[in-house]
Amino acid sequence: MVGYTSTWVWCLGVLALLVSPATGISCGDAVSRLIPCEAYLMGMGGLNPSVQCCNSARALNKLAATKSSRRDLCQCLKQTAPSLGFQLERAKQLPLQCKLNLKVTITPDVNCNNF
Repeated sequence: MVGYTSTWVWCLGVLALLVSPATGISCGDAVSRLIPCEAYLMGMGGLNPSVQCCNSARALNKLAATKSSRRDLCQCLKQTAPSLGFQLERAKQLPLQCKLNLKVTITPDVNCNNF
């Protein structure tokens, strides 16, 4: 468990360096805001995301207020999610479970320009 936690922290540290000045949202910030969703997205939690997870997902969604920021967020999560072990089915369900209004289905080959 220690190795897993240190790997997770290391990944977040590296991602924090990937700041997007055009949108003000860094990839690291985006990923760190989803930490409350980690158990759910990795299939280790219950069948539903926690209240904290949904609150964090909603806050992140509000930060991505422009098309450019949504595209950057999509690219970040698209590239990062597989290395963090997020399960695709859980990622697909998160917007529905947390009542996020996303107009694009989450898939590994999602076109981030559609956001």
